[in-house]
Amino acid sequence: MKRTYVLILLICFAAAASLHAESAGEENIRDAIVKVYATYNTPDYWNPWSMRGPRSRTGSGAVIEGRYILTNAHVISDATFVQVRLHGESARYTAEVNHVLHQADLALLKVSDPKFAEGVVPLELGELPETYQEVSVYGFPLGGDALSITKGIVSRIEHQRYVHSSLYLLAGQIDAAINPGSSGGPVISGGKIAGVTMQSIPMAQNIGYMVPAPIVRKFIHDAFTGGVTGFPSIGAVFQSMENRHMREYYRLGPDQSGVLVKTVFPGSAAEGKLLPDDVLLSIDGLHVGNDGTVEFRPQERTWLSYAVQRRSLGERVTAEVLRKGEQVAVSLELTAAADDLRLIPMEQYEILPTYSIYGGFVLMPLTKNLLMEWGDNWMNAAPKHIIALYQENVPENFGDQLIMLSRVLPADINDGYQNIMFRTVSSINGIPVTSMEDAVQILDRTEEEFTVFTSMRGEGIILRHEDAVSSHQEVLMRYRITHDRSEDLRELEGKQF
Repeated sequence: MKRTYVLILLICFAAAASLHAESAGEENIRDAIVKVYATYNTPDYWNPWSMRGPRSRTGSGAVIEGRYILTNAHVISDATFVQVRLHGESARYTAEVNHVLHQADLALLKVSDPKFAEGVVPLELGELPETYQEVSVYGFPLGGDALSITKGIVSRIEHQRYVHSSLYLLAGQIDAAINPGSSGGPVISGGKIAGVTMQSIPMAQNIGYMVPAPIVRKFIHDAFTGGVTGFPSIGAVFQSMENRHMREYYRLGPDQSGVLVKTVFPGSAAEGKLLPDDVLLSIDGLHVGNDGTVEFRPQERTWLSYAVQRRSLGERVTAEVLRKGEQVAVSLELTAAADDLRLIPMEQYEILPTYSIYGGFVLMPLTKNLLMEWGDNWMNAAPKHIIALYQENVPENFGDQLIMLSRVLPADINDGYQNIMFRTVSSINGIPVTSMEDAVQILDRTEEEFTVFTSMRGEGIILRHEDAVSSHQEVLMRYRITHDRSEDLRELEGKQF
């Protein structure tokens, strides 16, 4: 009996010690969670000389190694002032944005005040969680000011569109409740960061997404070892080959699978290496399925971009292709990210719009930021010919821009043209226009009596150059715009487009 009694005491002591350790670990996690307060100011792309004015948002974050704060990029995008507050404290500390990667919706903040996070145990980064693994989401969602903790499981891991950047990257779907304000909070599993909360589906119940640990690890590694460069892209458009007749036509064997190369982006890793009608069989050692997926873990598949997105810019990967029935190995140098290859850039942050005004016409590169001025339903509300260009989004040459006459500031000089908006500019005075630099230089240096703008559809706009120049200040004053096209030119010189 005595021995049994001692054994029971030992078991109780071990259980109590375990609960104490668990409680201490939980307390350490709570102490490392911060609420982020950001004041931000975004450009008005419809009136690109103006800002929309300061607004505020809140988010969440976690203290990691070096007393950095890990959070979402969308929490601090276009921020003019950032503060953070630790869980359980009342004091706010001013923070600076140390590194940001909008592609992956991640950012690192740094507080210079030495009193910040004294005694806080920084959270460690874990591994990619398994499907059905339990996780806890920490953050400060709307509806209260105290720390909130919700629990759930990892439902699946696959490529998803990151709302902040429109890039398809590996993401984890979780069923823990995520609400506005939770963004940037850590997703914890086994006491370590398994991911960073980033977005949810408003119309669905408890479907949220996190930036998974491998993406976070790559971002932090790049930040601590010389700079954030982003994720490389193959630079090609593929078509699935799930139809057996298509596979027979391109001479795939019964044990082969892959996707068809349809378009290659200029300046990309694929340029000169992959050809239209090649069949991509494998990339970086991963076999490509007929649906365009690769296996990243046993019996788990995701989009083939995973194979190169796990690499860094400047690295090389080997691809195997079937070219006219012959299997060929090619080496691809990952020189460009997806953001660098598109004709029409995706969402841009911390960048003021480039524009020029001539005779009341506002010239700008077409960007997604400009398209989004049409509202949440911009895909249906914006002009259809522009949406078609956006969906194609392949330049003829690397670095090309699509220049628009985005709107007209009505004045005598442009009478009869005042209802024009979103008109493409393919040439000025017969000279091709492929960038804002082209447009500004042509207009500043022309010696022609008339300036002729020609659109991609052949529509023309004609102004007498001398009258356009002489009316310039009058137009700007009428709309209270401080603007000088020669300043545009000086700002554009030396920039990469």
